[in-house]
Amino acid sequence: MTRWTGGTFAAFESRPFTVLWTGAFLAFIAFFMSTAVQSVVAFDLAGSNRAVGFVILAQGISQLALGPFGGALADRVSKRLVIFVCQAVITAAFLMAAILIVTDTITIPLLALTSFAIGVAFSFLGPARQGLLVEFVGPGLRGNAVALSQVALNASRILAPFVAAAALGVGVIGPGGAYFGMTVLYLGAMACTYSLPKSAPTTARRPPVFGEIWSGIKYVGRTPGIRILVPSYILVIMCGFPYVSVLPGLVKNEFGRDPSQITWLLTVNAIGGLMTSLAVASMADSKRAPAVYTALCLLFGLALIATGLMPNYWLVFIPMFFVGAAGGGFQTLNGALVSHLVEPAYFGRVISLTFLAFASSSVVALPVGSIADAFGEAATISASGVVVCALVVVFEVAGRLADRRTLAP
Repeated sequence: MTRWTGGTFAAFESRPFTVLWTGAFLAFIAFFMSTAVQSVVAFDLAGSNRAVGFVILAQGISQLALGPFGGALADRVSKRLVIFVCQAVITAAFLMAAILIVTDTITIPLLALTSFAIGVAFSFLGPARQGLLVEFVGPGLRGNAVALSQVALNASRILAPFVAAAALGVGVIGPGGAYFGMTVLYLGAMACTYSLPKSAPTTARRPPVFGEIWSGIKYVGRTPGIRILVPSYILVIMCGFPYVSVLPGLVKNEFGRDPSQITWLLTVNAIGGLMTSLAVASMADSKRAPAVYTALCLLFGLALIATGLMPNYWLVFIPMFFVGAAGGGFQTLNGALVSHLVEPAYFGRVISLTFLAFASSSVVALPVGSIADAFGEAATISASGVVVCALVVVFEVAGRLADRRTLAP
């Protein structure tokens, strides 16, 4: 086996890390397929952005409510067991959606129900997987391990739209066949998890779960770097990422094309994300990471503004590439920064708070969909970019002021 002694792929020297990474890659492909297919199914059923937002909202509500519990659980029980059980729940949800679509009994409420179940599982799966990733490598490679998990995410975002487009474009397969494919991918992820070494729960005496969640929140509040990084990340994701929920409407209503053609936009978006995540993975443990992180957040907002200003379908590919590049880059660096700034005992709880970012963006998808129905998808996406840029400036100023107070005699 090829070994890397440093650089971008250093964490792959750990075999358990490689197995876990492979399982995550398969799971990410299925997840991003579901993002595209679910949105197309919801839009075709109801013909509105609000319906797409409602389905995404179901997943967001469950993650928002249970996310902190997922972090607390990851810090006190076997992470391998948590991952395996959650993957089994997601597999069952995909299978249920596939059967409902094939039998032509799918409805918006039933699609939202499967989305809710997936959100419940993700609430516990995400923190456990991230915690196990950093356990499998040495302290000096934590940032690299988290960055490489983001590489898996962005690589899957390239492959998933191709697979989804192929399924949606072939009548014999269609959305139902796509969901069956997602089920198979998650079975592969479960096989990877099963082959991992068993991880034992902590033997330390721990406070009740609610007390542990509260202690994690207080830890964020009293830790200088984290108390700016975590809330800024949550708000940027919450305000910027709902653009995905209005893409079917943008393609249909603004450009007069079939909603399934969002898969090509998502592919270009993912290529940008993969390129940037690979580029920043090698600097994830360097002192340059915070400055690059801020610059990428700002680029993300500017690219969203440009996306809404494009006059036709083909030109929108350009800003969508930069939306993916900037988004993938700052997500990669956020996980790396958290892994260095947080004490291991609090890692699961803090990382679960960062996962609330995507839960919040899912919850916001419903009002964003309503705004898009009222004012147009293009204007809505540009407005979200303006909000993101404003947030980046505000938190950058707040961070500099906090640093000055810390350094003051």
